[in-house]
Order: sequence, then C-alpha cells, then structure tokens
Amino acid sequence: MTAPRFRRLAAATGPELTIYFDGRAVSAQPGDNVAAALLAAGVLQFRTTPGGGARGPFCMIGNCFDCLVRIDGQGNVRSCQTAVRSGMRIIPMTPAGRIVSDD
Repeated sequence: MTAPRFRRLAAATGPELTIYFDGRAVSAQPGDNVAAALLAAGVLQFRTTPGGGARGPFCMIGNCFDCLVRIDGQGNVRSCQTAVRSGMRIIPMTPAGRIVSDD
C-alpha cells in the first residue's frame, strides 16, 4: 500500500521559503505550518517512539502530539501548530536517551 500524497488546496501567495528537515532542504510556502510543509515534501515520519514506532501527523490540530519535532534546538514542538520561517532547522524527535545533533 502506498502512502497518500499530501497536497495543498490553494496556491502560495508569497515567495517560497526553505526550511531544513534532518539536514535536507525542503520548500515551504508562506502560511504553511511545519507539518504541512513536511508532508507536502513527502516526509511521513516526524518522530520515533521509545518502542521504535514511527509517528507522523495525525490530527493536524495539536491534540495528538504525534507530530512532535525539534526546531532550532527546542524539542517537543508540535509541528502542526508552528508556522514555517525561512531557514528553520527541524530534526525528528527520538526516544529519551538518544542524542541527536542539531548540526
């Protein structure tokens, strides 16, 4: 089974922005939240549970916490509730005890 493709309903109203997920440049549009920009770029896994399970956005309204990421050094950020800013650096959240670099 293939994953459904996330697509925007409306065209951008401003210049394209660049954000970085796990070191990879990702295009974003003004008005996107981080989760929407990552989904549109084909990113489906945003974090890993302590048991090793893959998680990504589910509710897109900030209730489920499955979209938690680390943004510009701050962890446990709900990507569906965070507007994109040009140059932001996002890395997947990993279980406690695993060290991840923001480089």
